[in-house]
Amino acid sequence: MLELDGSYGEGGGAILRAATALSAITKTPVKVTNIRVGRKEPGLKPQHLLGLKAAAELCGAKLTGAEIGSKETTFVPGKIRAGGFKFDVGTAGSITLILQTLVPIAAYAPGKVKLEIRGGTNVPWSPPIEYFQNVYSEYLERMGVLVNSEVMKYGFYPKGGGIVNAEVRPGKQLTPLDLTKRGKLLNIKAWAISTKDLEKAEVSERMLAALRKEITDYKISGFAEYVDSLSSGAYVYCHALLENCKLGASALGERGKPAETVGREAALELMKEISSQATVDKHLADQLILYLGLAGGSFVTSEVTEHTKTNIWVTEKFVDKKFKLGGNTISAD
Repeated sequence: MLELDGSYGEGGGAILRAATALSAITKTPVKVTNIRVGRKEPGLKPQHLLGLKAAAELCGAKLTGAEIGSKETTFVPGKIRAGGFKFDVGTAGSITLILQTLVPIAAYAPGKVKLEIRGGTNVPWSPPIEYFQNVYSEYLERMGVLVNSEVMKYGFYPKGGGIVNAEVRPGKQLTPLDLTKRGKLLNIKAWAISTKDLEKAEVSERMLAALRKEITDYKISGFAEYVDSLSSGAYVYCHALLENCKLGASALGERGKPAETVGREAALELMKEISSQATVDKHLADQLILYLGLAGGSFVTSEVTEHTKTNIWVTEKFVDKKFKLGGNTISAD
């Protein structure tokens, strides 16, 4: 059984997500120790626990240590299954982080996998659901995996209650991702979305206006929307479409944080990505490492983050390929 120290590198839930997915795909039993030991609330939280249990259901794995607060788990995978599955975090735990665990496994299923996941769609410390739909899923399609998803209900912190339906259609095999040239910028799109209790204050319009104020060199297609949710919330998601790639950015509102600040934060993050030579933004880079390790390829990111370095360390434990870093270019062969 492979044993991994969960305190390595950034020491968060990313180690557990990557290890669980790779264990299921490569059929390698794994023990993860020291899970999130450096965090304020160490061990498994509801979001991590659901990811583990959901992954186990997808591949008939045997689990130990699967309880809130556990700092050590073992995952002994079985055969990956196709079919329909429903999972509920029970909190505002991130749906997109759970999908980061399940989608790679589903990509190796013998047929379509349909997922219904309940939790948080747009919550702190995780990609918003629009990022998953517009960036993450598009890059997976380039590698031969078709992922379609739909937001049935939005979920914000603290109550969550969001619902996302996703369908994963595996290809015959993963296609290497060779992406080192970005091409010309074609357009920028932005979505400013708030809950309906904030409509009178025109929060979405103000966030969008602030974003436009920061990004003056490009034309922006902007959309201001209001949605129902159990908790009040607001956020901006935006992306830049280039000839060969797409770069995403986002910012989340919180109590006491002006709408204008949210829009400005998203704009500055996107402009930083655009001004780099990246073909993959810094957030997607760590999420693609697992796939790069399985299929091979290369890309350029704007920043090699601790999450990315940690995921490289985990992935190399499961696969034969070795990663190379040349500046901000990451490759695996």
